[in-house]
Amino acid sequence: MKRLQFIAGFRRVALAPLYAIGVLGFAAATQAQGLPDHLKSIIGTQTSTPAGVATKDVLQLNTTMFELYGDAAAIFQKNLLAKHPVILALFSGEGGRLTLYRPNLPPLDAPKVPIVYQLLKSVGHSTMALSEVVVPYLDSPNDKSWQGSLTAYRDRMKKALDGVDAMPMQADWRDTNRDILKNNVAFMDECLAKGVITLPALQAFAEKQRPLLKLVIAWAAETQVGHWMGVLDEWKKMLGADWDKTYGMSNTIYVARQNNILFSVMAQYFGPEAINSRLMLIETVSFTTTQQDMLEALTRIVADRSVGALFFGNYHLMDYELMGGNGRAAIIAESKKRGVTPFLPPVVPFGSKQWPTLISGGSGAATLADLP
Repeated sequence: MKRLQFIAGFRRVALAPLYAIGVLGFAAATQAQGLPDHLKSIIGTQTSTPAGVATKDVLQLNTTMFELYGDAAAIFQKNLLAKHPVILALFSGEGGRLTLYRPNLPPLDAPKVPIVYQLLKSVGHSTMALSEVVVPYLDSPNDKSWQGSLTAYRDRMKKALDGVDAMPMQADWRDTNRDILKNNVAFMDECLAKGVITLPALQAFAEKQRPLLKLVIAWAAETQVGHWMGVLDEWKKMLGADWDKTYGMSNTIYVARQNNILFSVMAQYFGPEAINSRLMLIETVSFTTTQQDMLEALTRIVADRSVGALFFGNYHLMDYELMGGNGRAAIIAESKKRGVTPFLPPVVPFGSKQWPTLISGGSGAATLADLP
């Protein structure tokens, strides 16, 4: 494939002068003969300036840099995986997916989180999703468009309720899930019977479900954490001394970065000194991502660190926005010109081991247990 790409590229370069001669010859001929009417509407005189050409040539360097980086990254990734174990902890609707990459061995996928985790989350989500269905129609007695979707959702909810006894779940957890589904059906029946959705009714429903939802959320978290800590117990023992050169990466969307479960579990095994060095949290634009995207992100981080060390003498410099320090100084200077006080976070040294999410503390509820 690369040979074919090289040949194709060579032909483009080698034949370019001939193409240019042909085009110039055509242009000269048409100018001498006059443009046909059918070409006059689409052909105009093209002009360029030395500054425009120079700008285009310089900007092309940046475009070419990304092309070259892509080629080099494939080599870097191969070399990295040949020398270092890597653990990817990816978000999934099944409670996460952990994969261990070891030098010269096929990737090892961990066993999945027990199905009870998904059952607990599904029941909990069903209640909160119900609020999304009804909120747009609060106090809109003349709008009945919600009734069809609510009736359909009610049928699904009733079907789930009828099968609760067969769920693979311990008895006390099953009872709580049954109560949640019963309350969901009852609330929907009430709304459909009255033909209107009111805020007092929705608030009463939410207050009734709150303590039950707290229980299923806690049980789901316990199931997920217990499973993944068991997996990492085995993997750390399996890797032995190689654990100290293992990289770990987890992904998160914005709303799940604080108290991120998969990253927090891995941190218990990697330890404080690995934070932001060998253990990294990557923010993605969606809940899920691919293993290849994560490996590419890891490769780029490690490769860029070497660039920072080479040019600026600091291995972790490139973990930060390269222009960030100068940008900070510019913001302060521009703010001073405008007579305003700059609002910026504290300066953090390169290579900081701080937790990669909010750590400043403050007052107010921080967990579900803090809420009434």
